Amino acid sequence: MFSDKKNPIIASPSQSLERNTIGKGTSITGDLVSEGDFRIDGAVEGTIKTSGKVIIGKDGAVKGTVECNFADIEGVFTGKIIVNQLLTLKASSTITGETVIGTLAVEPGATFVNTTCTMKGTIKELNNNERPQQAEKTA
Repeated sequence: MFSDKKNPIIASPSQSLERNTIGKGTSITGDLVSEGDFRIDGAVEGTIKTSGKVIIGKDGAVKGTVECNFADIEGVFTGKIIVNQLLTLKASSTITGETVIGTLAVEPGATFVNTTCTMKGTIKELNNNERPQQAEKTA
């Protein structure tokens, strides 16, 4: 009925199996660097860098700079956040500062306070001989 063989978890290079957790009531000042994900339910002041995901829980607060591929924010963020892929803002989130993102998902109720938001994108360069075609107007 049950096999003694265990199915190994196969992770793609973009997935990380490590998760670093900063618990509620914990306060850290300084720089955090990891290939794994971060879950923050406490307070962090400083820089967080990861190729994974940063999750700021409802009770979490981050003041500083965050650089990651994915981020989910439920708590408070103040500073500069650079998310290469998807930034998800939950209804309880409050963001102050500067955001640079690939894609943005916002639940109703999320708050931006004095925040700039820049979306990364690719800009197609035209050669000197190429001209964009204009649509014809007909009546």
